Amino acid sequence: MSQQRKTLVTVATYNERENLPLLVEAVFEQLPAAEMLVVDDGSPDGTGQWCDEFGRGDPRLRCLHRSGKLGLGTAIVAAMRYAVEHGYDYMLNMDADFSHHPRYLPAIVAAMDPPDDEPADVVIGSRYVAGGGVEGWPLKRRLMSAAVNLYARTLLGLRPRDCSGGYRCYRVDLLRRLDADAIISRGYSFQEEVLWRLKRLGARFREVPIVFADRQRGTSKINGREAWAALWILFRLGVKNWLHL
Repeated sequence: MSQQRKTLVTVATYNERENLPLLVEAVFEQLPAAEMLVVDDGSPDGTGQWCDEFGRGDPRLRCLHRSGKLGLGTAIVAAMRYAVEHGYDYMLNMDADFSHHPRYLPAIVAAMDPPDDEPADVVIGSRYVAGGGVEGWPLKRRLMSAAVNLYARTLLGLRPRDCSGGYRCYRVDLLRRLDADAIISRGYSFQEEVLWRLKRLGARFREVPIVFADRQRGTSKINGREAWAALWILFRLGVKNWLHL
């Protein structure tokens, strides 16, 4: 059943010109019937322009151009709204740098409506279930990631083991009920916040193991200031969660 669903693969980009052509090719190799939306924040390296040029020859690829770096959270919200407005069944979000390898796409999509189990509303490509893992991370980063996930799960009452990863497939019918305007996260806490808000809507979660590989090309967008801001936002949401607000 999953193969027949109208699926949109979404990617938020800023200066991913090196990665995007390879990624698009790999995504369509794995999911040839899917369509792809790139949300580009005015990349000065020509990411958006390349996307437009490719899309003229392959209508499966579209680019949503934004005026500048407006934040990962707002980019994913823009993709969610696009998926709702254009009548997709699934929206599958991933990173552009091959840390989320396209080889996992069929398994993630199949887990949405498996023939021998209940359907899911969100399927997470998870580093922290059996068979999952990370490659290329120093011990400090591994410990930080584990601590952030424990922090989020405790504060927000989330059951998934991997709450901070962005390799996910969402059922668009559930996204129609999500009040995107209420989301306060703009950066790294977005991933945890959207799971919490979907949990409050009764979402059913499932995790599929992936191995997360650190980027090989391009530059990481992570910085310490945004990381601390994310922890503060999660604390504020945790207070609301525990007070049932």
